[in-house]
Amino acid sequence: MLSIIWFVMIVIGIFVAMLKGQLDIVNQVVINYTQEAVVFAIGLTGIMSVWLGLMKIAERSGLIDTIGKLMGPIIRLLFPEIPSNHPAISAIMMNLVANMFGAGNSATALGLKAMEELQQLNARKERATNAMCMFLVINMSSVQLVPLTVLKIRADAGSANPAEIIGTTLVATTVSTIVGILSCKILERNR
Repeated sequence: MLSIIWFVMIVIGIFVAMLKGQLDIVNQVVINYTQEAVVFAIGLTGIMSVWLGLMKIAERSGLIDTIGKLMGPIIRLLFPEIPSNHPAISAIMMNLVANMFGAGNSATALGLKAMEELQQLNARKERATNAMCMFLVINMSSVQLVPLTVLKIRADAGSANPAEIIGTTLVATTVSTIVGILSCKILERNR
């Protein structure tokens, strides 16, 4: 569906450029900005690789399990359906930690792993469980302690102080996560 939306937007943009007689601008944009897109993607790949590696080290060293035990009461409250010591807990924890440090691109792979683990607990495979919905909401709103990707984008764009957004980002993402969790819990009760 998303590819259809992008295709329609591109076609409309080209059509409007033709109507205004500025089709040369489309060519310039394609030539100039495709190179920037590739450079940006390679830069994000570096961040993603570092975080996936760090998360793998944290998992193998037992750090994720330790964090999971420390956050056990919160996890139990948010995900009462998940049995203790199930692999879904560590997958969720790795995703949350990656998201907290702003490595959202790296967190995607970890989030997919968490959903696979949650799907194994799902009795009705065609329907999402409460735990899956809660995880998705927390993953999408995710508290950002250090928004690395945004900091990189700001630094690449020449910002004088790329880190000045950390405080407001922390407040905004904390509020969005709390609202998301409360909404999920209310909807769980109504179901």
